Amino acid sequence: MAMPRPTAAQLAYGSCTVIFSTLAMLLLSQTSSGAGIAVISVAALALGLLVAMTMPLPRKRPAAMEQPAPQEPLRASVPAPAPEPVRERAAS
Repeated sequence: MAMPRPTAAQLAYGSCTVIFSTLAMLLLSQTSSGAGIAVISVAALALGLLVAMTMPLPRKRPAAMEQPAPQEPLRASVPAPAPEPVRERAAS
């Protein structure tokens, strides 16, 4: 079974989650050690992956059932308007 490709929305949501969660965790923890930054980065990547993979995938539309074309074009059954008498203008 082939692995499905991520949609543009999944990539966008996952990337935004990684960026914003990394910034938030770094600001809230106020860490300056390399190990702390690495742990926060790995946690942000895991959170971004989780958000991207749990996002609902677009549903495939069922194929439209083909209907045979009508044999004869349909015509409206509206009667033609009655002709109006021609009115002549008086010469002035």
